[in-house]
Amino acid sequence: MKWFVLSIVALLCWSFSDLFSKIGCADSKDKHSALKMVTAVGVVMGIHAAYTLIFTDVEFTFKTMLIYLPVSLLYISSMTIGYVGLRFIELSISSPICNSSGTLASIISIIAGMAVLAKAQYIAIALVAVGIVGLSIAEMTEDDDLRAARQSKSNYKYTKSVLAILLPIIYCLLDALGSFADSLVLERLDEDAANTSYELTFLICGIICFIYVKFIKKDKYFPKKEAPKYIGAAFETAGQFAYIYAIADSEHFALSAPIISAYCAASVLWGRIFLKEKLSWKHYLCILLTVVGIVIMGVYDG
Repeated sequence: MKWFVLSIVALLCWSFSDLFSKIGCADSKDKHSALKMVTAVGVVMGIHAAYTLIFTDVEFTFKTMLIYLPVSLLYISSMTIGYVGLRFIELSISSPICNSSGTLASIISIIAGMAVLAKAQYIAIALVAVGIVGLSIAEMTEDDDLRAARQSKSNYKYTKSVLAILLPIIYCLLDALGSFADSLVLERLDEDAANTSYELTFLICGIICFIYVKFIKKDKYFPKKEAPKYIGAAFETAGQFAYIYAIADSEHFALSAPIISAYCAASVLWGRIFLKEKLSWKHYLCILLTVVGIVIMGVYDG
């Protein structure tokens, strides 16, 4: 049952990371909230990387870091775009779109001639595609009065915007490209060394963002506003740790993968409970299609 516990931990950690990242980045008046979030994640990942280098026998070199750099930058760019997007759209809509990147990575693999999928996986891809397109249509065609009515009790209010739906889609694309590049690079790199390289690169990006926000833009940091960002960053790193050990149990991978891949469903639930987000039935139907497609892809990953 260890694999099951770790899978649930990963699901909860990543969904709570979504929640606290949303809280940390949602202030529309803070133009640099996304960059501050990058700093928070960089600090936490940097601490974990330091622990790994000091207390484990990971075979890390700066050459490894340079080889993995393009992959790291794709992942970090996608996350930064995702954090920017959290200022403009409900978590309940953003998370399912962002989490569809694995499905898009499969499509890229098919186009590159590197993968042949089962029929169920093609059905899953279709479900995710219909779900994302449907979410976009539901978001952009919703009546303004109906939107205002359903957002009346929400913690945050949003207006109709192409940018709002475009940013999660850009995240999805960049993350999918990162996953595809990852699969190629990890054929000749140790996974632990690659992960440490990623964390150290994130730390460097976090430091650059801090210098830019603090000393160039002269923006202020308020501990109360920054706390959710660091909590979200801690959940993100803990989720990654649990994920690695959950999927390491190859015997149960076909069960753990779909559990973890469904974390966006939990994110939708947390958005409803804690952020008071309420969507239309069209939104929820499209989210359901997307989540089902993601879970099917997770099953066949094993």
